[in-house]
Amino acid sequence: MNLLLTFLLSINSIFSTNQSCVGKWTTYDEETGKKKSTVELYKIDGKLYGKILYLYPKEGREDNPVCKKCTDDRKGKHIVGMQIARALVWNGSEWEDGKILDPENGKIYTVSMWLDSENPNKLNVRGYIGIFFRTQKWTRVE
Repeated sequence: MNLLLTFLLSINSIFSTNQSCVGKWTTYDEETGKKKSTVELYKIDGKLYGKILYLYPKEGREDNPVCKKCTDDRKGKHIVGMQIARALVWNGSEWEDGKILDPENGKIYTVSMWLDSENPNKLNVRGYIGIFFRTQKWTRVE
């Protein structure tokens, strides 16, 4: 009986890890489709946060620019290392009610995130302003 319980807990742990959006993700430029950044998602006190670990090279941009268009505590701070996703709450099927910053334009959106039902290595990231939204697909870094 103990062996069966241990086996089931191990399987559940593996499944939960694979279903988690905690980890590193590649973001993409919506216009060009090129890799844009690597973002790390992590939990603090049960809430989900994300920071930029790496910016892929882009012509005409310095390696680690500062956020000139930010209007909050991130204004003038370097983008690499910047916390862009804050305080998402798990609702049982997705992370929601957090905020996400687009450092290129300084806009802050309400955000929800959930794993693609057909591919847990794809993350749907939906930013909202009022009733308007757009959804990006991020890819898990292996």
